[in-house]
Amino acid sequence: MRTRPYATTSPTRLAAALLEVAARSGLDAASVREVANEAGVSIGAVQHHFPTKDEMLAFSFRTLADRVLNRLSNVDPDIDPGRTLFAALSQLLPLDETRGNEVHVMSAFTVRAVTSPSLSAVRSATLFTIRTGISRLLLEAGTPDAETRAALLLAAVNGLALDAAASPELYPREYLTHALHTQVQLALAGADVH
Repeated sequence: MRTRPYATTSPTRLAAALLEVAARSGLDAASVREVANEAGVSIGAVQHHFPTKDEMLAFSFRTLADRVLNRLSNVDPDIDPGRTLFAALSQLLPLDETRGNEVHVMSAFTVRAVTSPSLSAVRSATLFTIRTGISRLLLEAGTPDAETRAALLLAAVNGLALDAAASPELYPREYLTHALHTQVQLALAGADVH
């Protein structure tokens, strides 16, 4: 039996290569040629899996979003909803190199999502999943107006992440964790349990 060309190249491998290029040089640098170079494959191998750059970007964005969502879903729940929220939402802040790269690339995808329906769909689904999880935790804690507070808490975290990615000297790790702790406490204000 004859092996198919490109059988050793997977979309997941190409997405990982795109994310590496984007973290290092920006999303605009993640051309088909650069992704092929990073993955160590031919341009044809990339085009075999992704006939258009938009398809490659959307798949890569989903891959990144799934990685983040997986980490969020694996946060151990604590009896204290504040600690659970802090542990989960700290996954969205650039508190180490991995999360810093993710914030950098996620921010670039977010900007591009404004004019790309496929990227907008990935972003919307990701935000909805995260916001729903925050809202559920706030509801379980008896927090009034949990859905609005979840949206505000997520917006604050996303804003902190973006500001820290763009101006890391203004947002050292200690400041980010303190700001997140404060935002979580504000979101839980008036909850039935502490």
